Amino acid sequence: MASGKTVIAFDLYGTLLSTDSIAKELATHLGHDKAQEVASLWRRYQLEYTWRLNSMGIYRSFSECTRGALQHAVTELGLTLSSTDESDLMRAYNSLHTFPEVAGALERAAENDMVDVYIFSNGTDDMIRASVTTSPDLKPHAGLFKDMISVEEVQVFKPTRNSYTHLQKRVGKEEGADDLWLVSANPFDVIGAKAAGLRVAWIDRAGKGWADRLGDVIGGLKPDIIANGVDKAVLEIMDASRK
Repeated sequence: MASGKTVIAFDLYGTLLSTDSIAKELATHLGHDKAQEVASLWRRYQLEYTWRLNSMGIYRSFSECTRGALQHAVTELGLTLSSTDESDLMRAYNSLHTFPEVAGALERAAENDMVDVYIFSNGTDDMIRASVTTSPDLKPHAGLFKDMISVEEVQVFKPTRNSYTHLQKRVGKEEGADDLWLVSANPFDVIGAKAAGLRVAWIDRAGKGWADRLGDVIGGLKPDIIANGVDKAVLEIMDASRK
């Protein structure tokens, strides 16, 4: 539990880990021509399933959503997977690669003894721990994370307020969130966290700027920091924490 330190909570999928990196494994099962398309649809339906479940007041694990989304993507494209191939792909999802700048960002965070680093994810406890311990890029940094926090405990997905309240409780920042930062590349996560009162750094790898307007609809919410990589976000958070 953090006390008197700046807390940086990193979203996992799409922020530290590239969900597109599963395309290489998909290619071995479905061919190179369809691999990237399947990867994109897989991610789209994975997120969509969580939002639909939230709306229905139903919880199923992120692992179940991930498997269902894979099946949805494959079926939609008129492809087929054997049960063995499907299981292989689900295991491979725990070994995704990070984005190129992530290693440097984590190294920089490790050098600052006034920063505590967490992972905060929709993934199940098992998925998060498997990713951190088996991803070839994250494994060397596993000891940096003070804890790995899953929404599984509260059984609601981001961007529900309860998911961010759960984060605040787990890191000991219930009374105020000025020194609690979420770093995410997912706009829905950014606005959800801002609505819950957190400070947020959004990762704009595409360099297109902030386009999401839901924050305007509900009161002018937008990221506190916009950075083109996790490394730049960490530097800006550290600068902000010194002011």
